[in-house]
Order: sequence, then structure tokens, then C-alpha cells
Amino acid sequence: MFSIVEAIRERAQAQAIALVQKERSLTYEELFSRCDAIAATLRSCLIPEPGGVDRLRVGVHYPSCLDYVPLALATLAAGGCFVPIPDELAEEEKRELMQRTALDAVVVIENAAAWVPAEAQRVGEFEVGGQKALIFRRAQPEAAFPTAEFEALNPAFIRFSSGTTGKSKGVLLSHESLLLRITSANEGLQIGSGDRVLWVLPMAHHFAVSIVLYLYHGATTIIEETHLGEDLLRAGAEQKATVMYGSPVHYRQLVEAPNVAQWTTLRLAVATAAALDAATAQKFHTRFGFVLVQGLGIIELGLPVLNLAGAQTAPEALGLPLPAYQALLKDDAGQEPAQGEPGEICLRGPGMFDAYLDPWLPCAQVVDADGWFATGDLGRRDEAGRIYICGRKKTLINVGGMKVFPEEVEAVLDSHPKVQRALVEARLHPLYGEVPVARYIASPEGAPTTMEIRNHCRAKLAGYKIPLMFSVVTELPLTASGKLKRV
Repeated sequence: MFSIVEAIRERAQAQAIALVQKERSLTYEELFSRCDAIAATLRSCLIPEPGGVDRLRVGVHYPSCLDYVPLALATLAAGGCFVPIPDELAEEEKRELMQRTALDAVVVIENAAAWVPAEAQRVGEFEVGGQKALIFRRAQPEAAFPTAEFEALNPAFIRFSSGTTGKSKGVLLSHESLLLRITSANEGLQIGSGDRVLWVLPMAHHFAVSIVLYLYHGATTIIEETHLGEDLLRAGAEQKATVMYGSPVHYRQLVEAPNVAQWTTLRLAVATAAALDAATAQKFHTRFGFVLVQGLGIIELGLPVLNLAGAQTAPEALGLPLPAYQALLKDDAGQEPAQGEPGEICLRGPGMFDAYLDPWLPCAQVVDADGWFATGDLGRRDEAGRIYICGRKKTLINVGGMKVFPEEVEAVLDSHPKVQRALVEARLHPLYGEVPVARYIASPEGAPTTMEIRNHCRAKLAGYKIPLMFSVVTELPLTASGKLKRV
């Protein structure tokens, strides 16, 4: 049966550098040596007799670092289905993830194992990165999904979606789907063995697409431990990084960083995970001399849309579909809306997810008869056909029949110099049905007056889009990947 790990191994140049973290590095040969050693331990502890781990679902709870990579690959190489357990989850959330995925086993760093329930039996341990990792086995976990159908898909990876507007879904990817999506995405990214990718995203949320893509195409992944702008700039310059793939938050910090180094090797910078604002894109272009490219990353399909051609003139656009993909906008009647009008973004192409785990829904039951996947994102097209995000379909605010996208209002609020980050939500209103209200985190210099922030909105927004109320808060609810979490 096809294995993405073996596909990477077959293409790898043994002495090429696969991973770098500060003074540490691993060649591809060293990476697979560590992977194989851990895989052997997993096999012996989880299934003592000869053979693989038989599609066991193996949760991995380990910090984002160089050692995460051989550990994750080992889970797959041993025959298991890799289930990342984000470190930032509360203990109860980790136990809930264990139940929803019916984890057969958990690999967890020793000093973070307190959340593992007593019913899980400790069956082994091994050293990784100078730290002890413990292996726990669960006896006959009860699954709410058909395990025979699950195993027939050649499962490689389960990751839960962000859950920005409700309960997140377990997204299941097979080894074959992983290969299709990383090769399709690379038609746009063009990452090769000469590239050095500066890694700034959490591995528990992005490993199975991003890191796997870099390894498959022979690149070097540079793991940066902090996300301060000056640290990113210094790491990029010292490590001669050619590619950076991060969120707008990372780029905002980068463009404001003191001039601690000259980063001259960067050839491609991609912003994803949240909406890119024009101000950050412009500052990036001014400082580094080339454009910041926005892309639509979606766990169900990978990276189907990238703004390679339009980043200079339309930096806030998601762009056009990559060659392997197609995009369609649908209004409430299921028709393509007029140019500039919003519609739900629907996508199709290779590497589509194989099933939702909880509740169990094979991909064929989620897409429509023509293979289109409805993303839940609302977008519009410009005259060049480029797609822009308007907001989430579920978060749309209806003000007396007028549509308000909270993301648009948030972008305006975020552009105020005394606002760090804002969240706009609907509130019921006896006359208009719904009205927008805003919460925001003030800058260290202090909050704007209500008049200041209202005038700022009035200059940029139609009257019905301006929040009725503004509240200053010390923090906003965020998902694990840094997106605003909406009720």
C-alpha cells in the first residue's frame, strides 16, 4: 500500500539538509534513521508481533521543534494514522479529541502527560531530542465511525478544522490524497531542493501539508523558535531562507522589525490562515522589494488558490486557482453572481479530503454531484477573475436586509493606530433584525475615544456597517491557529 513516507525517502538526497533549528540540523539520511528507530519502537510497543501498526490512530502530543518531524514521520512509517494533538488545548479538550478520534495510542512528552486518562496503559518510552517520550495504549477504544471504511481509505492523517463558527470537524486524509495535494500546490509554489523554507507555523496544525510538501520536494526547513519580527528577520538572513510561509500576523511583525539584518535571499513569501491587509502588503513590498503573495489554505483541499500574478496590483486578493484546481462562486440561487457581488466559494481538484470523521461523512457525500466542495467562505471576483474573501457564510450580519461582513469591518478597525485587533459580531435588534457590535484590544498607547473610532469607520464604511457599540477588552477568543473564534 502506498506510503507518503516511502515516497519522500525514495526521492531524498541522503546528505542534503532536511531540517535546521538554531545550531542543530539533520540530513535526510539522519532524519530517516531517527524515523525508522522510533517506528520500530512504536511497532514493538503497540503490536509486539511482527507487522505494522495496522492503521491504529496514534495521537502525537509534542512541542513544535525539529524533533517533531521524525516523530510524526515515524507514526506514518509504522503504519499508523497520525493525529496531532495541539499543545495549546486545555486538558479536557485533549481528552475530547482522544474520544472523538477513538485514539488507539498516544505518544506524549513525559512532562506533559498529566492529561492522559488513567484507562490508557503505558506500554513503552523512547528518547527524542534529549527528552523522554511516553507511549500509551488504549484497549479497544469505542469509535463512532465505521472502522472498516476508515482503514480501507489508507488513512494517513486526521486534523480538526479551526472551529471558528462552531464545533470543528475531524478531516481525514489518505496517503494518496496527501501526495496529490502537495504536488498540485507545488505547481504554484515551485519549491525545490535548492529552497530553504523559514517555518513559523504550529506543526500540529500545518505539518501534514506544508512540512510534507517541503520534504517531498527536497527542500530544507528552517525552524524558528520565536515569532518576534526581529528574530524572523535575523533567522531568514542568517539561514539564507528563500521561502517564507506564514500568517499576516508574522508579516506585520516582520515589516515593523528593527533593521537587525539584511535578508537578500528571499524569493517567495506567502500569507495564509487569515486575511492579508493592503497596508502590510505595501510595507513588505517597500522593505523587501517584492510582493507578498496571499493564498487560500483549506484543510479539506490544501492550497488551491494563490495570488501569484496579482499580488502587486491587488494584494488583498486570494488570487486565481492554481492549474490543477477550479473555483466557482454561488449565490443563494446556486448561480454565479455578478462581478463584485458575493457568493459562496466552491472548489474542486486533486487531493480533496477523504472523509469527515465526526460525524462520519465520506467526501462523496459532502461534495455536490459535479464534485464541488462548498467552503462556507463568501467571496467576490474582480474584473480579472481574482477571488477576494468577503467573510464566512455563517457570520454574515443582516442589517435590515443589507449584508455586513464582519471581516470587512474588522479590517477597518484593525487599521486604526490605537487598535491592535478587533472582533465584530451580530446583536439582535428590534427594528433592523441584527446590527454589528465590536470588541477590540487597544494599543499600548491607549484606546481611541468612541468618537475617534466612529469617525474612522465613517470615513471607510457605509453607515449600516458601522458597529452600534464598541467595547475595549484585554483579549479576544482565538482558535488554536490564531483565527478569531466566533460564537
